[in-house]
Amino acid sequence: MPKRKTSAALAQPSPLLEIPLQAPSVENEPPPPKRRASARKVSQTKASMNPDQNANILDAPEAFRASPDADTKDERMDLGALMDVDKEVKDKDKDDSVPSLVTNGDSDSPLSDISEMESPIKPKAPPVKAAEKGGKAKAAPALPDTKPAAPAKVKKEATKEPQFLDPEADGEEEAGEEEIKEALSRPPPVNSDYLPLPWGGRRLGYACLNTYLRFSTPPVFSSRTCRIASILENRHPLRDPNEPPHATKNRPDREQAASTRRGQEFVEQLCLANVRDIPKMLRWNDRYGIKFMRLSSEMFPFASHEEYGYKLAPFASEALAEAGKVAAELGHRLTTHPGQFTQLGSPRKPVIDNALRDLDYHAELLSLLKLPPQQDRDAVMVLHLGGVFGDKAATLDRFRHNYAALPQAVKDRLVLENDDVSWSVHDLLPVCEELNIPLVLDYHHHNIIFDADQIREGTRDIMDLYPRILATWKRKNITPKMHYSEPCPDAITGRQRRKHSPRVATLPPVPEGVDLMIEAKDKEQAVFELMRTFKLPGYHLLNDIVPHVRKDENRAPKTPKKQKTPKKKAKPIKTEDDDDEAGEEKEDDEPAPPEVAIPIPNEELGMGGPDGRVRNIGFAP
Repeated sequence: MPKRKTSAALAQPSPLLEIPLQAPSVENEPPPPKRRASARKVSQTKASMNPDQNANILDAPEAFRASPDADTKDERMDLGALMDVDKEVKDKDKDDSVPSLVTNGDSDSPLSDISEMESPIKPKAPPVKAAEKGGKAKAAPALPDTKPAAPAKVKKEATKEPQFLDPEADGEEEAGEEEIKEALSRPPPVNSDYLPLPWGGRRLGYACLNTYLRFSTPPVFSSRTCRIASILENRHPLRDPNEPPHATKNRPDREQAASTRRGQEFVEQLCLANVRDIPKMLRWNDRYGIKFMRLSSEMFPFASHEEYGYKLAPFASEALAEAGKVAAELGHRLTTHPGQFTQLGSPRKPVIDNALRDLDYHAELLSLLKLPPQQDRDAVMVLHLGGVFGDKAATLDRFRHNYAALPQAVKDRLVLENDDVSWSVHDLLPVCEELNIPLVLDYHHHNIIFDADQIREGTRDIMDLYPRILATWKRKNITPKMHYSEPCPDAITGRQRRKHSPRVATLPPVPEGVDLMIEAKDKEQAVFELMRTFKLPGYHLLNDIVPHVRKDENRAPKTPKKQKTPKKKAKPIKTEDDDDEAGEEKEDDEPAPPEVAIPIPNEELGMGGPDGRVRNIGFAP
């Protein structure tokens, strides 16, 4: 069983996977000798879609998170300020042959974040030398185009570079003394004693990634992504088009002409690999009693990007229709959740433009699944309202205006969710009733942001709003859904409590007939924990034994080690009796022929085997 990654490693791709923007120079070097045809293997030009084998393919960071929400108020509210940074690259030593990766600075989209992070790394300033005792520290002169060296022993400020924000990343949120005192003095939550058992008419789900399948052999997941640098590099043909791509031995040749179509084909191969893994994930879920899953928004990398975006039809139409056919056959609900950068209440036009493109992309993705009518209506896009930008009333007016201009295909799927930063249930419910938008109740967010004048923290008082919340769904004939997660046990302040616990301990008082999305970092394992604890439908399909060695994979047999021949000794005089005994020993010492493992069919790979051993210890320490 492969070694599991820690939560910090899962939160962001390892920098070791990054590839240089420019291929090593091959000038004045003889071409590598070609192998003889007799020794050459069958040529395969198709690149591996396994991130563990292909440095161009990365794990989408949002797929490993419990939720795509931001974790701090400043990161959500002052996003526009964070994005207003100088994007011009003035590195004189930069090779003009490398295309610029800097994009429009007016984007609040995570897609633009990736492109901006692709810019060449600037050289670091020399370290500050400490002066003699009693003197002042003197900083070495800064290199051109670099920031001044930070004074020694000064708390590192938050970077103004746009980046992926991972609320599940390791590390403690610092809190001041006053903030801790205020958090400890808040009234205790008032929770309902209602437990929604028996669990009839409800579906439990998880978000984006199946941890067991992701680390199977071969891996199965739908959140492969890449960098814009990889797209630009793959616009050039390979040095040897008859051989598969290789990180060092067969890279794209930048001396040959680039083709936009060739770079797009690289992205499309990655997209199709993501889509073709969805049916496997759905059948896996169905085998273990799970009927609800959120699709990763990063299934189609950069699809809504201003410059590198593309339509999913026709290249992905057939693969998505096949995934939708399996979902329809199994009665599986599929939804999406655009990220926190998709905001319709922003005062900045570039942000609205990016949001419109992103919503169009999600609507096209869900429509190409070709689901039956009810499942198609249930395939919703969950959206946060975003920042307040200093004025909630004005933000709501902008949201109303931008919502009215949305295509009907987007309006039919768009639902709003209360968040843990600014917008409470009481803020959103009147807007949802006014504009005929379903409201997703997130219990975890409600316990952090709520109107203390009308309601108490906990699940008891919010139940009084169930009739109004459910009515927003019934008007559009959509099956209601709610979200549930829990804060980490050591969280105290509101900021600390935003981080989701890897698993949850109980069930909220969810109404009858409402689907419940479990937003936990352990994904399907968190759902299994609830199934086993409360004996929910499907719990009997799980084996309590955590497999030490997976028996649902086809692994290459290990070749036995050759035994070292002992040193020759002087041969004693043999007798006839000795020859007879030696012959008998030789017959006894002959090794038994190795057992030939019966190969596992492709449809059973990663499915847990006949014993259903799919539990693991999770990613949390």
